[in-house]
Amino acid sequence: MNDQRVESLLATPAFSKVDASRFPPQLPLHGVLKNDTKIRSFEEGDIIVREGDYGNSAFLILSGKVKVVLNSLPARLLGRRTSEKKTLFGSIAQLWRNCKVPEARSLAANTLELENRATAQAKIRVGRESRPHVFVQDLSHVMPAHHSVTLAEGELFGEIAAIGRTPRTTTVLAEGDVELLEIRWQGLRELRLFAPAWKEHIDRVYRQRALNSHLRETPVLSYLDPDAIPGLAAQTQFETFGNFDWTTSFQKLASASGRERVEQEPLIAREGDYPNGLILIRSGNVRLSTTYNHGERTISYLGKGRCFGLEEILHNAGNPTPIPLRHSLRAIGYVDILVIPTAVFEAVVLPTLTAERLKDLGLAAALPGKTVEAPVEADSKLGADMLEFMVENRFINGAATMLIDMDRCTRCDDCVRACASTHDGNPRFIRQGPVVDSIMVANACMHCIDPVCMIGCPTGAISRDSIQGQIVINDSTCIGCSTCATSCPYQNIHMVPIRDMGGSFILDEKTRTPIIKATKCDFCIEQLGGPACVNACPHDALARVDMSDVDFLSEWTRR
Repeated sequence: MNDQRVESLLATPAFSKVDASRFPPQLPLHGVLKNDTKIRSFEEGDIIVREGDYGNSAFLILSGKVKVVLNSLPARLLGRRTSEKKTLFGSIAQLWRNCKVPEARSLAANTLELENRATAQAKIRVGRESRPHVFVQDLSHVMPAHHSVTLAEGELFGEIAAIGRTPRTTTVLAEGDVELLEIRWQGLRELRLFAPAWKEHIDRVYRQRALNSHLRETPVLSYLDPDAIPGLAAQTQFETFGNFDWTTSFQKLASASGRERVEQEPLIAREGDYPNGLILIRSGNVRLSTTYNHGERTISYLGKGRCFGLEEILHNAGNPTPIPLRHSLRAIGYVDILVIPTAVFEAVVLPTLTAERLKDLGLAAALPGKTVEAPVEADSKLGADMLEFMVENRFINGAATMLIDMDRCTRCDDCVRACASTHDGNPRFIRQGPVVDSIMVANACMHCIDPVCMIGCPTGAISRDSIQGQIVINDSTCIGCSTCATSCPYQNIHMVPIRDMGGSFILDEKTRTPIIKATKCDFCIEQLGGPACVNACPHDALARVDMSDVDFLSEWTRR
């Protein structure tokens, strides 16, 4: 962006009525547009955003039209990998069908010309920005079978997923030539803070499209009359904490002390304060801590779908001796929360929570007016060292973290060989990593809850499987740009040169350098028996663990 483009933007209806004086001197509107926006051009059929992808920006239509597909498109149309379970014979046959050289590919399946590289009805081409795009061929023939709506000049899309770091809910394609203003989440945040019209629009759209359904899915609100949800949503506040690009600060703090790391985490709620409202975690992870000498001691962590402050609010309802919050809550990375004010909760939700329902929710000890009992926290289940280790290194982000019990592991490498035999002769993990209390977190994809690796892939080659949730890479649309590998904060994605079936490196026709591809653990999504590494371990020393399941993690580490 340059000054001339910014001036032309300020003259458009979207910005001409924005009061620039409301922006602070150190963050002027002109600066926000210059530093946090970019004009993007797309052609007929180009995929702008895909359903299920994670993004960090919203789009304002400057000219042209886009088509929003309201029902799910097949993976082949989006240039994604289609996963199918192998049969028993297929699983056995791969033992002798595998090529003798690692990472071998058929030349026919890896055409070097982007214009000709196709996956069913999706193709890759280099667009006007000299940037690869995946586009849908024969859009006019494909789309009649799918319900869609058209957005035109001046309309905004993608803002909800950008602010909340949640998956895109629809696929948006260019309908003819389109010019868009891409607004990074930082710019979107500033516009929401200092431009009331933008805040009103974003908040209204969020309440219409996402908030009602999220509230219905929250267990403690599940007993509400459906007609009461819109009224509750109207009084619910939503906020974000932390840095969207948290991986950068995380890597910088790798050598810092635990206290320094905690101090860098934004404070959401402080121990000892009055519980102003029920906090619902919509995305991300938070640290639960308590005062310990002159610092803080981590006692647990909470993720998506959990709530904070409920026990205190229930205790204070009708109790002449109210209690403050017993713990502090800090954002780990980037966190999106909802806040239901205490008065609203007591008036709308509390009457629906009978003793029996509280028991069903696991809150039998938190009846209104009764003393709240101290819960069994994660630090007592896992041990203080293990808990701090998992939180400090952000391993709590993992939905399928590879843990190895080093007391049981004999270093036989059966797990490595099993992985290699199912993945082009090259294991998708490295049997090394940090260790605490004899438990190693191996260098393998954790299939994260917050998959920052999926942000920024120009062709959408890396995606989350729609059924089981594993993160997979489509080899045919991966262009080897290394964006995902650079973004992964755990260094669990590796770039490898590919070979032909004879063992020679496949070279780019223009640069004459080896073509590289991104590789990572795919959780053996196509294998009949599940992860080969786990099945191959003869000593039960290896497990893939959902780190949000504290009970299983505690049981496995204390066998």
